[in-house]
Amino acid sequence: MSDKLEEIKGLTARLNQAASVYYQGHDEIMSNFEYDKLYDRLVQLEKETGIVLAGSPTQKVGYEVLGELPKEQHQSPMLSLDKTKEVGQLEEWLGEQDGLLSWKMDGLTVVLAYEDGRLIKAVTRGNGQVGEVITNNAKVFQNIPLNIPNKGQVVLRGEAVITYSEFNRINEELPEEEQYKNPRNLCSGSVRQLNNEITANRHVNFYAFSLVTAEGVDFHNSQEEKFLFMKEQGFDIVEYKKVNRENLADMVSWFARKIPSNDFPSDGLVLLYDDIVYGESLGSTAKFPRNAIAFKWADEIARTTLKEVEWSASRTGLINPVAVFEPVELEGTTVSRASVHNLSIVKQLALGIGDTIEVYKANMIIPQIAENLTRSGTVQPVTFCPVCSEPTSIHNENGVEVLFCENKKCLAKKRKAISLFVSRDAMNIDGMSEATIEKLMEKGLIHQLGDLFRIEEHREIITEMEGFGKKSYEKLVQAVHAAKVTTVSRFLYSLGIPNVGPSNAKMVCKAMGQDFKRVRHATEEELIEIDGVGGVIAKSIVSFFADKENNEVVDDLLSVIKFEKEESADNNMEGIQFVITGSLAHFANRNEAKELIESRGGKVTGSVTSKTSYLINNDNTSNSSKNKKAKELNIPILTEEEFIERFQL
Repeated sequence: MSDKLEEIKGLTARLNQAASVYYQGHDEIMSNFEYDKLYDRLVQLEKETGIVLAGSPTQKVGYEVLGELPKEQHQSPMLSLDKTKEVGQLEEWLGEQDGLLSWKMDGLTVVLAYEDGRLIKAVTRGNGQVGEVITNNAKVFQNIPLNIPNKGQVVLRGEAVITYSEFNRINEELPEEEQYKNPRNLCSGSVRQLNNEITANRHVNFYAFSLVTAEGVDFHNSQEEKFLFMKEQGFDIVEYKKVNRENLADMVSWFARKIPSNDFPSDGLVLLYDDIVYGESLGSTAKFPRNAIAFKWADEIARTTLKEVEWSASRTGLINPVAVFEPVELEGTTVSRASVHNLSIVKQLALGIGDTIEVYKANMIIPQIAENLTRSGTVQPVTFCPVCSEPTSIHNENGVEVLFCENKKCLAKKRKAISLFVSRDAMNIDGMSEATIEKLMEKGLIHQLGDLFRIEEHREIITEMEGFGKKSYEKLVQAVHAAKVTTVSRFLYSLGIPNVGPSNAKMVCKAMGQDFKRVRHATEEELIEIDGVGGVIAKSIVSFFADKENNEVVDDLLSVIKFEKEESADNNMEGIQFVITGSLAHFANRNEAKELIESRGGKVTGSVTSKTSYLINNDNTSNSSKNKKAKELNIPILTEEEFIERFQL
């Protein structure tokens, strides 16, 4: 069964890849004959095994918009787990029993119910007693089986997660102040969408970790048998190791070593008794079941001194506090700064300059302040914007205090807005760094976006500026001239409209026939009708173009900008997933290759799975783990030369 399941996963990925490329106008991946042959094989395997994955080309799950998510009470309470940070306590808890040690994934817990082999319901954990019904959303997760072989009642629990690579992709399309803080928050919002097309575009994955019910199946008193059963039904299960008291510490270390290379977020491990009867005989407390325990990584905490709190202004006016402290070593790197996020947290920590604070890396990644030991509370929010010196104000947003600069002409807002305007996904003015923008603004040469296209008027001033000369000035002028010809979607994104990222801009402009005038005068109703555009985005666009000052800026830009046709070939990697390994020759580094792939609609992940379309490796004869995995899954391994040739780079 496991071989057939892997074949189903591989065929689903290959056929979806081929279809995606074909509908982008490129059909070179496989012939129609080969596609039909593979499709028929997938249909045959789905009939033989009873497993049909979400995303299978044999299934068409319709998108649906709901008014609200209905609530439902769980048949049995979903309790939290007791926890420890000491391996010794884990060993003592396990005693002479065998156990299963697995990842504690950091996402949103979901309960799935199947009857007659079909997914009939998906419910979030909620408060443990009552959850929200998200069945239609679960059907568009990347890897949930819509059909399973077992025809009895099957109920299981698992974690919906969004990978770091997907989290980064989504955040890169958002302005800094609108970015998600972590993958867990993004996943929670994605899973609980009223429009499941948004869920589908967020690429949520599901990992099963607990089987609640499976009618008529004997598990021989072993939790591992339950894991194997879920795997046979087509589920991706959390990675686990069978452990005993003697090897437990070594296995905890094994998991710890994998954290830096994992693409999925985790916040610890779970240890479960393998003996089902023994575990159930222990019962539970009011809060915790006694058959499992969570292990949280012991945070490496360093004590240091708070030097200052910087107040960083964004282009929307939000001013964020950033703690600056004496440098310390944490998890192998030197750390000297940590975001404090908002005024409420500044007050909770009672921060003061010179205070002794303890810092750590949340989930071994993000610097945070754990505790303030002296709590002098002397840090106060700045009353004037650090950039424009205009008065600040405190807003209360859902019980959280945040600091704002209300000045519409604030230079920080302008600097951030101009930085977005010239960025690669926007007007792509090469050489116009934020430092250069700041110098030009200090000289009074740039006041609004249109001034960028008039820098030739200031040749003498610019060539005498520090860091500038005749050659650098000429390069900058050439880049500005090149940017005068752009696409409608790039221009729309470059305006910095809240909630409008590069992909949203493309969707809107495509639906509007690449006609900027139509976009500019579109109503909320017209925009909401576009697939993938919700009420928030529609309102942002309409509000932006209803502002007189914004329209003056746009008119100024349109007097010099010309639009060219959007090239569909730019997206010839749409839906294709790559993994890059080994040294590179044609690209300066992996980030450069990653950026190129993502600019053409592709995706780059850190590990080879059944969803991987290609592994890029100049040494396809090596015995690396990624090469071995690719060969096991029949995933093509391309050299850079082959990659460049295949995708016409």
